[in-house]
Amino acid sequence: MAENPPRRSDATRTAILAAARERFASEGYERATIRAIARDARIDPSMVMRYFGSKEGLFDAVLNVDLRLPEPARLRRHDAGEVLVAHFLSLWEDNLEALTAMLRVGVTNAAGAERLQGVFRDQLLPVARRVCPDPEQASARAGLIASQILGMALARYVLKFPSAVALAREEIVAWLAPTVQRYLTAPHP
Repeated sequence: MAENPPRRSDATRTAILAAARERFASEGYERATIRAIARDARIDPSMVMRYFGSKEGLFDAVLNVDLRLPEPARLRRHDAGEVLVAHFLSLWEDNLEALTAMLRVGVTNAAGAERLQGVFRDQLLPVARRVCPDPEQASARAGLIASQILGMALARYVLKFPSAVALAREEIVAWLAPTVQRYLTAPHP
């Protein structure tokens, strides 16, 4: 069975999202304009409105990220830290431009930070609830995990610290996994 060729509307939507990610990341939400985003995507500004309805709708679409975390019920408690760190590295490397732009927007814009918090809360919290010994602590533990994952992403992919960039994937997993595992399963201090 032959695959359907990509639709032109898919290409237009993808171009708009890519241009918006770059504008929001470099200029912030307030300064980025629909006209500039449309110019970057090489389309008429009315097309941006047609696809996303408003600047707010476009911003939400840019920050609508599925972390594709492993199903919480499938995680084994003893290796959850390693699985999560490896997963986030793969996710980041497979979606480098989109996730890097999301992180930039998250650290430069209050609405972006709120959206990023929501993504991690809604998607990481169920994992922490499943694995940690006391579900009452799941929120704090998910926050600690996010600090490690986002900290590495910021250092490696956004700020490009030479020492972080030079680390092999296996080294990052070896260094971060025990910390994430401790955040998930260690007794409350």
